[in-house]
Amino acid sequence: MNITVKTLNRTALLALSPFIGILLWLLFSTIAIELTQGGITEPGAEEHAPDRVYMNEAAAGLDQARDTAVHTSESIKTEIELYNKTNAEMNAIAKTATAQAKRPLQIYDNNITAKLGKPAATINSDKLRAQLFYLKNDNFRSYAVKIQLKSDDAMKMVMGGSEIGTSMTTLDAVKQHKAAVGVNAGGFADGGGKRYPLSTTIADGEYVSGFQASYSDLFFVGLSEKNKLIGGLFASKDQLDAKKPKFGASFVPVLLKGGVSQQIPAKWQTSPKRAPRTVIANYKDDQLLLLVTDGYNEAGSSGATLAELQTLLRGYGTIDAYNLDGGGSSSLIFNGKVINKPSDGGKLRKLPTHFLFFK
Repeated sequence: MNITVKTLNRTALLALSPFIGILLWLLFSTIAIELTQGGITEPGAEEHAPDRVYMNEAAAGLDQARDTAVHTSESIKTEIELYNKTNAEMNAIAKTATAQAKRPLQIYDNNITAKLGKPAATINSDKLRAQLFYLKNDNFRSYAVKIQLKSDDAMKMVMGGSEIGTSMTTLDAVKQHKAAVGVNAGGFADGGGKRYPLSTTIADGEYVSGFQASYSDLFFVGLSEKNKLIGGLFASKDQLDAKKPKFGASFVPVLLKGGVSQQIPAKWQTSPKRAPRTVIANYKDDQLLLLVTDGYNEAGSSGATLAELQTLLRGYGTIDAYNLDGGGSSSLIFNGKVINKPSDGGKLRKLPTHFLFFK
């Protein structure tokens, strides 16, 4: 009986062992099988679910970034087009404003040019514009050069040599310094075979022989650091220095001040009455006018009177005007040619100072 029972138990155990193994495997395995409404969830699906969510969010972020980049690119393109359009419009407005601002000056220049006539020749460069005019007057022949200075180094005064007392003709000065236009400058005094400039003379910003207060109607005329014509009677060096002169020379008399004729000293009304003359003047827009007249001699029988020059200069519209050395000293050089008719037997006189203009 007992043997039979044991045998049966062993037989049952052997028969049930596969099922017992499956049961134990199911109890201790990490694989979970869940039934859902959609069916069976695959093993490990819960473990990878956060990765799928992250990937989906990243893809959505990239799509949004792409859309944002496209929108930003279009906005930038629109802004650039708007900027270029605005910039072009502003440039056009600036050009128009500049042209309108220059228009009164152009009208003024046209008016003063018309009073002189038609230019016989013109030199135009980055440094200056110089226009030559041949003028016809009742009692004499004259020449004018209207000059617009465009740079600080367009005009200077040079001495007749490296040492004070030396001299050269205006034509030689023009050639030596490679100038485009030249005219004689201040007066001089002879002594010991040399020619010394009269009174206060400044070259390259330095006083050649110190300052001398104005006397006997002697004036100083030259250019300031701002390229403006300065001149008149100066009682002290400080008074002249306040004008910041770059260069200049002295002679007599002042012809116009502020467009008003100045009193001509009695001596200069008759001695000589008529003569070759050289004048430097300015306009209200700071252009300069060089005026040179012919005369056969210095005896007073030909040439211009100073009063006649005052009338001419007012008619030409100049503001300030100064009489430079005349007679045989009157010299006008334009583009390497002597324009006037020198009264020293047709020869140019050697002088200690010259106003030169450069192109």
